[in-house]
Amino acid sequence: MAKPKQKIVLARTEFGNPILRNRADKLSVFEIKSSKTQHLISAMKSTLMETKLGVGLAAPQVGEGVALSVILVQPTKHRPEVKPFELVIINPEIIQTFGRKYQLWEGCISSGQGKAGLFAKVPRYNKVKLKFTDENGTGHSKIFSGLPAQVIQHEVDHLNGILFVDRVKDTKTYVTYREYMRYVGQKT
Repeated sequence: MAKPKQKIVLARTEFGNPILRNRADKLSVFEIKSSKTQHLISAMKSTLMETKLGVGLAAPQVGEGVALSVILVQPTKHRPEVKPFELVIINPEIIQTFGRKYQLWEGCISSGQGKAGLFAKVPRYNKVKLKFTDENGTGHSKIFSGLPAQVIQHEVDHLNGILFVDRVKDTKTYVTYREYMRYVGQKT
């Protein structure tokens, strides 16, 4: 993923904003290649790189009701073993899942400003097959596993108006950002 030319931080929508509960509109190849969509992709990449608050950003999270997400996974202090993973997914559809679901920690940058967000354990598949279009308008069908698969499921949910809090089965796992960082810091 090429670095955006300019540093942009888009305003993010938060839980309660109706756009987060709507199904995002699919984009045509013409719309994907438009300067408007290409600028949005670049601005979303920049927002993820500059804020360092999350690993994925869906267009509805920045006020745009289109089926587009940017994923940028990087190693961090509490996840040093993570392999970098970058992907733009447009009009994504999970077409196959593998195995059973596992309870995995998740948060969302729309659950609060800065480091005031919520985290909880969410049941997710470890492996999924995704059909999607990239930022060049090229269609793909690929299998993803591990953290990329988890992030993809979270982002596809966003584009379908589903928030991670809707998927939580054990509400006792809810924690604040500070408690989450203390918890994962003890695990490393």
